[in-house]
Amino acid sequence: MNKLIIKIFRDYKKLKVVDKYILKQVIEMFIMGVLVFTSIIFASDTFITLIKQISMYGIPFKIAFLIILLHLPSVFVMTIPMGVLLATVMTLNNLSLSSEITVMRACGIGLNRIAKPIFIFAIFMSCLSFLVNETVVPVMTKQSTDLALYAFSKKNIPEGKENFTFKEVKDGGKLKRLFYVKNCTDGKLYDITVLDASKEGTIQILQAKEGATTESGWKFQKGAIYTVTNNGKALDTTLFEDSVVKFGMDLSKEMNRNLANEHNFIQLCKFLTMPDIPKKRELQISLFDKIALPITTIVFVLIGVPLAITPPRVRYNRGFLFSILIIFAYYLVRALSISFGEAGTLAPALAAFLPDIVLTIAGIGLYYRKVYTIC
Repeated sequence: MNKLIIKIFRDYKKLKVVDKYILKQVIEMFIMGVLVFTSIIFASDTFITLIKQISMYGIPFKIAFLIILLHLPSVFVMTIPMGVLLATVMTLNNLSLSSEITVMRACGIGLNRIAKPIFIFAIFMSCLSFLVNETVVPVMTKQSTDLALYAFSKKNIPEGKENFTFKEVKDGGKLKRLFYVKNCTDGKLYDITVLDASKEGTIQILQAKEGATTESGWKFQKGAIYTVTNNGKALDTTLFEDSVVKFGMDLSKEMNRNLANEHNFIQLCKFLTMPDIPKKRELQISLFDKIALPITTIVFVLIGVPLAITPPRVRYNRGFLFSILIIFAYYLVRALSISFGEAGTLAPALAAFLPDIVLTIAGIGLYYRKVYTIC
């Protein structure tokens, strides 16, 4: 690692003045862009998830927040292309508005030469994105899933929570279990009622005065279990002083959703060779997306460079607006292509790479026009 850092430093010292000047601005704007986009994602989707986990499932704040932090590397992988695009457009737009691009061209430095350090930076960040997604993200996602399984299995009830209810549903939206706790004080649950409809044809109603969550399940004291049929006929009544019931929530959907992120490219390839894999098509799309997403970083530069060069008559910075529009267009095409891929309309590989293909075609056209027609 030290040798690599020394090599990069030596290579940086060999760079020409114009390359250092452009790279310095690109890196500064990239850091700001990553921080901005990461903050936006965390402030919207991530914190909504945090509140949902706390309110609906009773996960303690510390555990829920830790689960979210463990997803930070995967968010970072998503924001790298956005940050590179913002840095590209804003930097070149600023240089164009200050007439520095014009001066460089007058000195015989063409747009290809100006964009060279930006493309090199994009390639480096693309490789870094792939490396993080292959090494750090699987480990962090696995830890996040394990932590969520632990929290859900214990069914933690927030301290001081009153009249707390939550439910589990089966596939198709039918009720599986309904839980009610009157209050929770000092880790103890009081006045508990559980409606269990998991067994076909019968319903069990459990009522207990006290209880607590443990790793082995819910521990109840001084209660009764009533078993009735769906039409209301009583079958059995059992009284108990102490009883431990395992109410493991079905997290198979969450685990399947995180399955792709828990494996790197080679591991996911091997997993897909196994028979009877649920949602195989979605996992195949995720496999190709592990390559497509890092490539997006380079594609964004290809389309961002020509759009950032402002005509002489324009005297305002439109870089940020262009960045937002390109990002919006990319993720719109991405959402549509993945949806068509999951539905079977598109092949998995095409579904993953279609956004890059569309933007590459548009970028090549704009780049050729800007470099070879106008220059």
